Amino acid sequence: MRLHRLDLTAFGPFGTAQSVDFDDLSGAGLFLLHGPTGAGKTSVLDAVCYALYGSVPGARQGGGQGMTLRSDHAAVGTRTEVRLELTVAGRRLEVTRQPPRERPKLRGTGTTVDKAQTWLREYDAVTGSWKDLSRSHQEIGEEITQLLGMSREQFCQVVLLPQGDFARFLRADAEARGKLLGRLFDTRRFAEVEKRLAERRRTTEARVREGDAALLADAHRMQQAAGDAMELPELAPGEPGLAEAVLGAAAVARGTARELLTVADCRLTARESAQAAADRDLADTRELDRLQRRFAEARERAARLAEGDDAHRAAQRRMERARKAEAVAPALDLRDAAEAEHERASADRTRARARLPRDLADAGAAGLATAARRAAEELGGLESARRAERRLAELVQEQAGLDRQERADEDVLQEAEAWLAGWEATRAGLQDRVEAARQATARADRLDGQRDPARRRLDAAGRRDRFATEADEAQRQALAAAEHAVNTRAHWLDLKEQRLNGIAAELAVGLTDGLPCAVCGATEHPAPARRTAGHVDREAEDRALADHQAADERRARAERRLGTVREALAAATAEAGDTPTARLAEEAGELEEQYTRARTAASGLHAAQEELRRAEHEREQRVAARQQAAVRSASRVAARDRLERERTTLEEELTRARGTAESVGARAAQLERRAALLTEAADAVRAADDTAGRLKDADARLADAAFRAGFDTPREAAAALLDAAAHRELQHRLDARDTEEAAVRALLAESDAADAARRAPADLAAAEAAAADAGRRRRDASSARDAAALRCAELDRLSAHAADAVRRLAPLRTEHARVARLAGLAAGTSADNERRMRLESYVLAARLEQVAAAASARLLRMSSGRYTLVHSDDRTGRGRSGLGLHVVDAWTGRERDTATLSGGETFFASLALALGLADVVTDEAGGVRLDTLFIDEGFGSLDDQTLDEVLDVLDALRERDRSVGIVSHVADLRRRIHAQLEVVKGRSGSVLRQRGAG
Repeated sequence: MRLHRLDLTAFGPFGTAQSVDFDDLSGAGLFLLHGPTGAGKTSVLDAVCYALYGSVPGARQGGGQGMTLRSDHAAVGTRTEVRLELTVAGRRLEVTRQPPRERPKLRGTGTTVDKAQTWLREYDAVTGSWKDLSRSHQEIGEEITQLLGMSREQFCQVVLLPQGDFARFLRADAEARGKLLGRLFDTRRFAEVEKRLAERRRTTEARVREGDAALLADAHRMQQAAGDAMELPELAPGEPGLAEAVLGAAAVARGTARELLTVADCRLTARESAQAAADRDLADTRELDRLQRRFAEARERAARLAEGDDAHRAAQRRMERARKAEAVAPALDLRDAAEAEHERASADRTRARARLPRDLADAGAAGLATAARRAAEELGGLESARRAERRLAELVQEQAGLDRQERADEDVLQEAEAWLAGWEATRAGLQDRVEAARQATARADRLDGQRDPARRRLDAAGRRDRFATEADEAQRQALAAAEHAVNTRAHWLDLKEQRLNGIAAELAVGLTDGLPCAVCGATEHPAPARRTAGHVDREAEDRALADHQAADERRARAERRLGTVREALAAATAEAGDTPTARLAEEAGELEEQYTRARTAASGLHAAQEELRRAEHEREQRVAARQQAAVRSASRVAARDRLERERTTLEEELTRARGTAESVGARAAQLERRAALLTEAADAVRAADDTAGRLKDADARLADAAFRAGFDTPREAAAALLDAAAHRELQHRLDARDTEEAAVRALLAESDAADAARRAPADLAAAEAAAADAGRRRRDASSARDAAALRCAELDRLSAHAADAVRRLAPLRTEHARVARLAGLAAGTSADNERRMRLESYVLAARLEQVAAAASARLLRMSSGRYTLVHSDDRTGRGRSGLGLHVVDAWTGRERDTATLSGGETFFASLALALGLADVVTDEAGGVRLDTLFIDEGFGSLDDQTLDEVLDVLDALRERDRSVGIVSHVADLRRRIHAQLEVVKGRSGSVLRQRGAG
């Protein structure tokens, strides 16, 4: 890595833009960075570190994500910026960083924070121009770290050699040296191995204890299943021999349980046989009881039948007489029907004779029929008189109609004369209205042509005002969208940087033992990186990118909307002019009001024309009506004479036909009623005579049928006859008696029932009690047998489960023993680790051995061949060994602690150690060449000879085309080193002066 140029603006103590040409300074190999205390020498080195890693060493970073890096001497509008041009891995790059800053808001009050910005460019030698590579903090950080092969901490120890830190390193104990070396060589993976082994030891131990606890739980369950007959081993989880003791106790419990099961099976068989015998006795007793009760019930039923013999014989006689009476039933029905018909005909005859005149009340059927024919003949002669009466009514109506027409014509003549008298004045008024409406129409057309321009100007003024408001709002939204787009981009770049920082953990997910790593190619992965809290994955980065793209799209839309609104505002202003909207609205309203009045007046034109037309049409109708009324009046005189003559003739004819009745219709109604009464009376007399004859015949047939059936009179036959319900009820009683007698005879004839009746009464209660007791004993024996079988099954299941658990725990116990041994060995607590050296310390000891060898090469020259550094792995006191560092004095041949060196000796020893450490770290980082180094202070403690020797060593670095920058206050160095970069401080901030180079 070689630095070419550094540009600073408003950084640290530098209030203005400053530049450092490292190519010019490096020409001499050694250059001096000097200046008074507080001028900003270290700030130059901080700027180099900030340009590469985005942060400065140690506490100088401060809070606020780098906001404290801004110079207090800088102008308000000047943005803090650091630009570094360097060559690394054969590529010439330019890194530009701007830390975040707080500035006043563009609109309103208060402040806002501008996000940090980063740019990375690469010089293309072919085209001779710079090419942009990235603007992402994360991408640039990963690119720089990958090219340099070291972290910020390693860079600050290797390139910016802080002598105070290495002096403390020389005098520090093993723990302090371990912390520093751990940061430089990144041995966290070995510490992670120790941690992982300890965690696995605790995990396997917990799993073994958990398995033993589960095994003991199974043993307790087996003890419960065995009825407390099993003795548990007095061992705790994790103690040896627990599994064998549990399995042995389980085997004893299973044997005891099987013996108890055999005894329960024998007892159950005996109880089942006893219950079967008791059930058979109970069945026999129940059958004997049933037969005895059946025979007793049959005797009781036979006794009840004997008691009802008399009633049964009476019912049989009653049924016999009913069957004989059924032969007389048709004759009885016929006689009853004839009698009812005769009574109805006699009642109708009596009612008909009561409505006849007295002279015909006693007439026979023939006389009544003759009188009815005479009345019908007289009624037929009145038809002509009826027609004359109807015509007379029509003549009266026609005369009334002529009277009404005469009165209506007189009204028409009077109204027409009155209306025609005012016709001229009406016509003149209507013509004036038509003319006024025509003038209003012309005025409305003229005003209508002025309305559209006025409305367009008013609408344009409204749009002008609205677009002005929208333009302000669109500008505000565009500024907000732009600010949001910048913030989301910064957030996306921050997340991307975080993801790249944790990319090792993400890549470690896909690692598989035996397969090469996609980064380093190794097939073994002893300590893959783990995701830490707050790890950013690809999904979170993609969401942030999507948010940024959406915000950028909203910004573009907001800017396009602002341009559209401004164009619309310009168009609306051009159309509306500068007249206020209120004034234009007032003018438009006044014009609209005039147009409305003219339009209202013009709207009556059609109505006035229509009314004039209707008036002229009405005049024509009234003149015609007057003429027609005169013609109708002349024709009515002749019609009146004709109607009067016809009326006189018809009235004479009707007077002859009415007789004493009021009208022809009344006379016809009298004749119709008389003819109907006479006809009805004649029919009733004939019907009564016919029914009397049929009744006499029915009586004769009934008497003959009763005699043949064996009855003395028809009345006896009627009394013996039964209706359908009584007949069914009597027959049912007779059938039930016959059925009961047959059933009783059958029961009394059964031999089993008779034999049972002769035996002693059955004791059913005693038999049921004996059967219930036998069943209870069998159930108790069955329950005891089931419990014994369940105990055996449960013990078998739990024993099998315990055996499986023991088999599963065997590999885990083996794994726990192996892991515990490895964890103790890695942690330095195992007896096999004689030096009690942790794994991380072992790796760091190897690195320290390399650093001591590399440092000794330079220390021999600086000390004129007196001192060399050696690594020591001896234990100190009760502590652990591995990180000891001693100095070998060639003058005495003794090895002693580095804390015994003097101040000057400590300086050049620490310088040699720093240079050696830089070589080792560089080699470990992949052989990246470091062509520019900085050494900070310590030269004031050297005498002239030692100083010359140290400078010779540093000057020898030029043999590898390196340049070394010395940061020092020593005045003698200004005479010895010609290439100098001076930092000059002042009230307005520090400035850089470069001289003596080349």
